[in-house]
Amino acid sequence: MTVARSIALFVMAALAEIGGVWLIWQGWREHRGLWWIAAGILALGAYGFVATFQPDPNFGRILAAYSGVFVAGSLAWGVLLDGFRPDRYDVVGAIVCLAGVGIIMYAPRA
Repeated sequence: MTVARSIALFVMAALAEIGGVWLIWQGWREHRGLWWIAAGILALGAYGFVATFQPDPNFGRILAAYSGVFVAGSLAWGVLLDGFRPDRYDVVGAIVCLAGVGIIMYAPRA
């Protein structure tokens, strides 16, 4: 159950961080206004808290592993919300990053 909880927290963190940055991007670059930017700032703050609920106590490990989730999540966000079409190198890179997440977070340790 700890691995499932950890994965769920990584997904929530990705939604908050990527969503927050996307909202700021929309507010500033797409001229949607300050409310979009404010919502993005709140989402980024939520991301900061979500990471603290990971069961592993090591900040460096959590952030390093989350970076791989961020890479894959960013590509997925682009596909779902921006019409981005990843090429094979994007897909392979995301798979490598997710494999790194698995090794960093879930490898058996003494």
